[in-house]
Amino acid sequence: MLPYWIFFILPAVIALSSAPRINVRADGTIPVRIDSAWMFTILILTVVVGFRYEVGGDWGNYFRYLFGAMNLNFTDLVTVEDPGYWALNIISVRFGFGITGVNTLSALIFSTGLVVFCQSLPRPWVALACAMPYLVTVVAMGYTRQSIALGLVMIGLVMLSRRRLVAFAVWVLLGALFHKSAVLIIPIAGLSISKNRWLSLGIAAGATLVGYFVLLEDSADQLIQTYTDANIQSQGALIRLSMNLVPAVLFLIYRNRLVLAPSERKLWSLFSVIAIATFVAFFVTNLSTALDRMALYIIPLQLFVFSHIPDAFRKYRSRNQNITIWIILYYALAMFVWLNFANHSSYWLPYSIGIA
Repeated sequence: MLPYWIFFILPAVIALSSAPRINVRADGTIPVRIDSAWMFTILILTVVVGFRYEVGGDWGNYFRYLFGAMNLNFTDLVTVEDPGYWALNIISVRFGFGITGVNTLSALIFSTGLVVFCQSLPRPWVALACAMPYLVTVVAMGYTRQSIALGLVMIGLVMLSRRRLVAFAVWVLLGALFHKSAVLIIPIAGLSISKNRWLSLGIAAGATLVGYFVLLEDSADQLIQTYTDANIQSQGALIRLSMNLVPAVLFLIYRNRLVLAPSERKLWSLFSVIAIATFVAFFVTNLSTALDRMALYIIPLQLFVFSHIPDAFRKYRSRNQNITIWIILYYALAMFVWLNFANHSSYWLPYSIGIA
């Protein structure tokens, strides 16, 4: 367990000693600037996630892509599902890098997206510390394809917060090349950008239809069967949905105390409503696996809210260390519970690094 605690404690310590960023763009958002420290962070995350060995619940399942890629060419990508992930496997096979090569390329994409998203927040190190217990440890090291999609979606969300709708759609569709479920995030754009309710619904419906016909039509039945089968129950779904619920409620209560760009306020209010809706749906539907997987795309809400929430109680953009300490302790508790009591945490223990 010690490596996981080290991965969490390092950004947590930096978060407690770092001042929040106070410079903003003309539209009220925070500029993204990847300096040498954050480039090094991307490198470390890529190595930690990419060079893991026999770590993660789906470790063995991904070898079928690697073995399958031995008989594929890049021209075959138009005939397969999730062509982005197949492309990574083809590249790794061509260069003889094995599953480690695939995982490292996947980790690089995810880590870049995570760092870009953290850098768009006032307390990027707080956001990174919040990401370590679940987003990095469980998702990036367990759900490889969906973690890539989520990394690209996070870049898209930064674009959307700046009202760059086309850029958002491009990044999300790129993510959908690695895991088709990413396309489900597209309707959020229409709902968060437009001031006209009917126009918002029209944009959302249009984007959903485009995403469906381009990416999901051929495999929609398979996805629905996979994620809604009554016999499939996602272990720990309620806990993960609850982790999204906490920041959602906090944001809706205190959002008027936070200094945010109007586009950010509307976007993350929508995310908060969705987080609450998925939590409620857990108790009134039999879709725990579907809700659990969709909840992965709501995780950025946690990073956004906890990077901003200290400003709701103290002087704007001051360190507010007391509140930051409570946030760090909350995520330390989440990591402790997951490592010691989660049904499948044994697949992550012990953490080992190697080449396969």
